[in-house]
Amino acid sequence: MLVDPATGAPVPKNIEVARTAEEVGVELQLELTSCQVETSTGVHGDTADLLKELGQLRRQVADCAARNDARLLAVAVPPAVPEQFPVTDTPRYQRIAREFGMIAREQGLSGCHVHVAVPDRDVAVQVSNYLRPWLPVYLALTANSSVYRGAETGYASWRSILWRRWPSAGPPPYFDSLADFDAMVDMMLSSGSILDRKMVYWDVRPSESFPTVEVRVSDVPATVAETALLATLVRATAMTAMAAIDDGQPAPEVPAEVLRAAYWNAARSGLDGAGLDPLTRRVAPVRTLVAGLVDYTRPALDELGATAFVDDTLAAVLHRGNGARRQLAALRKRNEITDVTTELANATLEGCS
Repeated sequence: MLVDPATGAPVPKNIEVARTAEEVGVELQLELTSCQVETSTGVHGDTADLLKELGQLRRQVADCAARNDARLLAVAVPPAVPEQFPVTDTPRYQRIAREFGMIAREQGLSGCHVHVAVPDRDVAVQVSNYLRPWLPVYLALTANSSVYRGAETGYASWRSILWRRWPSAGPPPYFDSLADFDAMVDMMLSSGSILDRKMVYWDVRPSESFPTVEVRVSDVPATVAETALLATLVRATAMTAMAAIDDGQPAPEVPAEVLRAAYWNAARSGLDGAGLDPLTRRVAPVRTLVAGLVDYTRPALDELGATAFVDDTLAAVLHRGNGARRQLAALRKRNEITDVTTELANATLEGCS
């Protein structure tokens, strides 16, 4: 998110910042609203390498933003916002704005997308089925949008609530096959609820651009360490799913309404309070649900050599709090929104080279 250094309000400077980044060899993607830029890492097999690149990218983009009188914040919604966000001036984004109206013009939401390589699209659909029950846990872990329009939202992830206004957002259905998936997407295209296949905004999906399964549920995490933690857990969950597929184990068919309830709990509570386990349909402390995810993926984490990183980083996040909790702590000190933007700016570059 690009914001005014003094007020924290979003500034429509994505094109300028992207041009500056290009001059120093960094490629940024433009998002729907002109106060946002997207960074993309390379493909990594090692968490330490991913962590290093994430830190370099954030530092470089923050410098490019500063050269254009803007401040870079890793935040899922800006704490101080205008009534509308200017839509980026590209033909596709302008068409989306015309078709979807205020949903598009109030976008300004930043998530984190994790891609994991899979053999083909059929496997991607099967892996998506396995990942569905864990999506609320990823959301709770990364929640980073508790302050919006200068006030507490009452949610750890307000972005998650706003994001689901899109007709194709949220958890996907359980799909019996790739043909089932494609038929659903074709229906959405014919109805006009999406304009192209890239508008399949489900929180886990086969990627349209890469041979991967793409997990899209999370707020952009506050720090690079939390981002690498998310990516490592997603990768380990996908590996666990592919092993189950090879063993002929069916994915659990969690009903949509159960997932909807679990999502609401995750968005509301973040890492604090209670959540709903979609597999047992029982309420449990969110920390217990996170521990369950780590236990579920531990064989894969051991295989990746990432167990110590996950255990240590998760312990630090649980002790200190994720971005949502730290935003609230900053706001409650003096009720000054500038304290929140300062906290976010510092977290954005924490651990960055």
